[in-house]
Amino acid sequence: MPATGATSDPAATPDPAAAPVTGTAPATTAADTTGARTDEAAAVIGGARERIDALDDRIIGLVQERVAVSAVVQDARIRSGGRRVSLSREMEILSRYRDALGKPGTALAMTLLELSRGRI
Repeated sequence: MPATGATSDPAATPDPAAAPVTGTAPATTAADTTGARTDEAAAVIGGARERIDALDDRIIGLVQERVAVSAVVQDARIRSGGRRVSLSREMEILSRYRDALGKPGTALAMTLLELSRGRI
C-alpha cells in the first residue's frame, strides 16, 4: 500500500511546470512594444508613432471630405445632363499623384478615385 499522500497514478502527480503562476506578468517595456533595442530609440519610435497616428487621423478626415466634395461634383454634373465621371479629369489627378509620389502615387490616386466615385 502506498504511503499517505502518495499515489501510483503518474497523471495525478503534480507537475511543477504546470503550477499556477502567482503575481503579475512582467511589465512590458517600451522597447518591447516598439522593437527598439534601447529605451532612447523606443522613446523616439513611440513619439513618432503618436505623430503618425495623428497624421493618419487627419488623412482619413481629408479623404472623407474629398469623397463628400466629389459627390457634390458628380451630382452637379449629372443634374446638368453630363456623365457621373470625367475621365479627362481623372487622368489629370492620376498624373498629379504620379508626378508627386512616383508609381505608388498612381495607386494611391486610383484608390482615392474609387472611394470618391466607385468603380467604373
